[in-house]
Amino acid sequence: MPERPPRHRSTPRKHSWLRPPNGRTTPPDTPPAPAAGADDGTLEPNGGQGSIVHAAVYRDGHRVATPDSLAETYRQLREQPESMAWIGLYRPTEEELVSLADEFDLHQLAVEDALEAHQRPKLERYGDTLFVVLRAARYLDAPEEVDFGELHVFVGPDFVITVRHGAAPDLSAVRRRMEATPELLALGPEAVLYAILDAVVDGYAPVVAGVQNDIDEIETEVFGGDPAVSRRIYELAREMVEFQRATRPLVGMLHGLMAGFTKYGTDDELQRYLRDVADHVTHTSERVDGFRSALADILAVNATLVTQQQNAEMRALAEAGFEQNEEIKKISSWAAILFAPTLVGTIYGMNFDNMPELHWAGGYPFAIVLMAVVCTSLYFVFKRRDWL
Repeated sequence: MPERPPRHRSTPRKHSWLRPPNGRTTPPDTPPAPAAGADDGTLEPNGGQGSIVHAAVYRDGHRVATPDSLAETYRQLREQPESMAWIGLYRPTEEELVSLADEFDLHQLAVEDALEAHQRPKLERYGDTLFVVLRAARYLDAPEEVDFGELHVFVGPDFVITVRHGAAPDLSAVRRRMEATPELLALGPEAVLYAILDAVVDGYAPVVAGVQNDIDEIETEVFGGDPAVSRRIYELAREMVEFQRATRPLVGMLHGLMAGFTKYGTDDELQRYLRDVADHVTHTSERVDGFRSALADILAVNATLVTQQQNAEMRALAEAGFEQNEEIKKISSWAAILFAPTLVGTIYGMNFDNMPELHWAGGYPFAIVLMAVVCTSLYFVFKRRDWL
């Protein structure tokens, strides 16, 4: 991507995004009623304006313009002194990002990352512009799985640009919340960044709850002997790897932001809000680490139970085979015993004239005694070998 020329404005503006105007507020516990035109949560762009989901210009915490194109946003921002533009995009084209880079002097590496997506969570500073990559998550109840989205945020002295590459997070709620608290919005782009971070981190709570419920169900299935539980454990473990990749870098990112509080003169109240977000991220990251450990333990227990079940089945088969062999031995032994008199009787039953035993007076007793001796001998031989 070619090098961008520096940004020029007809009206000079502040170049430190962390130098907000005075004023503090406490964010509301629950989002207020939706404001007209706040459509950042939709998956498709509005108004046929490329990938622009919503754009607005704010001054002193209040909306002063709702442009319907990037060019109109640039014009309104130049004409409104001390204003801030908040532009929401959904999977923008290269041309749109080049236009934004030319207007707001965005670094080409950050623009390339925002265009390609599939980036790890990170926070990078390019001059007076911050580039933040976040991985949002939401829990889908029907398939019982975690869906991840990617959000890129450019934060400058007088602009915030959000680039989404997924359904999460719902930025329309963030915009409504900020517009309902103009004192917070008046703190500038850094307040918007805080609200976005807070929304992403708050979105992790339902995921944590859903995963905890899945793990409880898996434990029941493991001890219930469900053969399909191994696959479910594996799939959930993979999701937890992705979840860990989304949450763990946020801890360092927020600590990096907090390290610059003094240097960039961040508002005291906003510092408290960011510390609160950092605490929530740390708690979520620890929960995810715990989930991975729990799933590893469950997988080990399941493997042990499967092995035990297989051993029990093999032992049952071996016992059945042993009993079958014992029966075969008995049958074979009696067959051999009965074969002896059958053989003698068959030979002497041929009635040949030249058989001496047929004309001998003791021939019949001899044959009977012979059969008895052979049968008795075979019986004791088999008995000694425990075949009978």
